[in-house]
Amino acid sequence: MKRIISTLFIGALGGVFALVGNHYFSTQTNTNQLNYNPYSNPIHLTSSHATHSAASGIDFVMAAEKSINSVVHIKTVVENNNNLAYDPFQDWLFGGRQRQPNQMQGSGSGVIISQDGYIVTNNHVVKDATKIEIVLNDKRSFVADVIGTDPTTDLALLKVKVSDLPFASYGNSDLIKIGEWVLAVGNPLNLNSTVTAGIISAKGRNINILENNQGTLAPIESFLQTDAAVNPGNSGGALVNTAGELVGINTAIASNNGSYQGYSFAIPVNIVKKVVADLIEYGSVQRAFIGLSIIDIDSKMAEEKNINQLNGVYVNGLTANGAGELAGIKIGDVVTKIENVEIKSTAELLEQIAKFRPSDKINVSINRNGKEIILPIQLKNKENNLGVIKKSEIVKTSISALGAEFEELNADELSKYRLQNGIRIKRLLPGKLLHAGIKEGYIITAVDKRKISTIKDLLTLLETKSGGILIEGVYENGMRAYYGFGM
Repeated sequence: MKRIISTLFIGALGGVFALVGNHYFSTQTNTNQLNYNPYSNPIHLTSSHATHSAASGIDFVMAAEKSINSVVHIKTVVENNNNLAYDPFQDWLFGGRQRQPNQMQGSGSGVIISQDGYIVTNNHVVKDATKIEIVLNDKRSFVADVIGTDPTTDLALLKVKVSDLPFASYGNSDLIKIGEWVLAVGNPLNLNSTVTAGIISAKGRNINILENNQGTLAPIESFLQTDAAVNPGNSGGALVNTAGELVGINTAIASNNGSYQGYSFAIPVNIVKKVVADLIEYGSVQRAFIGLSIIDIDSKMAEEKNINQLNGVYVNGLTANGAGELAGIKIGDVVTKIENVEIKSTAELLEQIAKFRPSDKINVSINRNGKEIILPIQLKNKENNLGVIKKSEIVKTSISALGAEFEELNADELSKYRLQNGIRIKRLLPGKLLHAGIKEGYIITAVDKRKISTIKDLLTLLETKSGGILIEGVYENGMRAYYGFGM
């Protein structure tokens, strides 16, 4: 009997514990379920002080903070390059009031590279611009001057008259590896100071986007390819590594619709450094030439030419008395290295040569019949000599590019045309003035709002002028006209 009572007591006690435990765990489960709403948006608020690292320990915060203040928003004004239609009735009715040219506005990005206001951007961002406004990340704005441009690399150097600016530190694009994380900083779609992340997808990309309009000077395309999101307005902005160092200038995207589709391209910073240094020191880029005609090697060519390797570029021709020929390079050689940098394509070879100036001496490694040879080479300029291009030659080239002969006006002629100053186009030759639609007899009164009274005034202005210019003037019949074009 006692055993039965004990069994019943233990069973009852176990039931009590089961009920209490079930109530406790049921309460906890219901509490968690109350915090869940299956119809809520998957948005989570995070603390502004959180510094969680991205991508398995890679922290982008420092790189973004270091670079964002050195990237600027560039706003441009481009004048319509056609002369204005002349309406004599409007002049008669309204007293011949001055008409303004049509204007187009553009925007892009730029990178401050010095404390005293030098800014690098893409040439296509400022091409033909008659006014360039720079807006800093702190919202201050300044008017910029064009120091120089290089269409062959799509780079331009600007200057603002201000000091103590935050600036980007140069990295080394030769050392960057495929797979490294990078940030693209710029102003896409007028969204100021936007930072996106991606990796280096490829190096030495030639996408045939730069126009070959510089005579014998072929464009240099050896882009860094990245999957960081880049859109219109990013052009000229910074591509930085995780240390916040500048490794490239964002330039182009591969897209079917004009917007980002996963592929963007940047000019390597080692090319940028050389172009900037030349523009500051000489006013133009001192392009070095190795004097070789080269082609990429594929398996079919390797078999046809009996080449035992696919790396390097094949020497298909030599410039007579050029740098390569004088150094002993022969047709059939394979260039494998420039200095200590391996060469895998023609784009990479052009990129490496672009870092040097005429008369610089470099070591070139070649493979000849399976044997590695290192040859010292002294590079030349486009005229196949060792000199650099002087500023006086730049002005001469600019005048030649205009394609005109000018004459100054005497006091009687100025009075006849009711002008205070101006020079007349006496004769037009093939050049930019003719292409813009200007006719002989046109009197130039101002260039970029600066009065032109003598031919010397025009020469002085052209000494420091690059990029777009706006010409104001009047024809002998009294019709005023404006013309804008790029130098």
